[in-house]
Amino acid sequence: MASVTSQLVPLESNFLVPNFTFVVELVIFALLFFLLAKFVIPPINRAMTRRQEAIRTEFADLEEAKSDARKAEEEFKAQIADARHEAARIREEAREQGAAIIAELREQGQVEQNRIVEHGQTQIEAERKVALASLRAEVGTLATSLAERIVGESLEDDERSGRVVDRFLADLETLEASKDAAQDGAR
Repeated sequence: MASVTSQLVPLESNFLVPNFTFVVELVIFALLFFLLAKFVIPPINRAMTRRQEAIRTEFADLEEAKSDARKAEEEFKAQIADARHEAARIREEAREQGAAIIAELREQGQVEQNRIVEHGQTQIEAERKVALASLRAEVGTLATSLAERIVGESLEDDERSGRVVDRFLADLETLEASKDAAQDGAR
């Protein structure tokens, strides 16, 4: 039996003869590789591909959202600029309208002032004429009675008394005119 054992030892030590365990391991490895390649890796690859597509889509959506946000920001800035221009235009129109209203009111005020002054001058002139007529009558009566006392005669002659009164009033008007001319010259 020693010979059989001695024969077997060299066989086990011969590395060129394949060991049956190695063949079984190789077959199991090939079977596992096939099963993994057929049933496990394709779903993983599909899931990874879907995930990559989802990420690409999210990036594309993100870029689109960024460009939309930029466009919205530009539109907002443009609207703000337009609103500022419109507000400036409205302020300028209001300022112009205010100036026009003020000018119109000044013109109306000036016209009203001129009308009031003219009416006042007309009224003063009318009152002056009334006062002058009243003064003539009173001065005439007073002058006639004073002259009668001084002269000692009756001056009831209307023509004579009228001349005396007219001369007296003419002297008063000359005196008043010279005073007015002196005041105008002082100004």
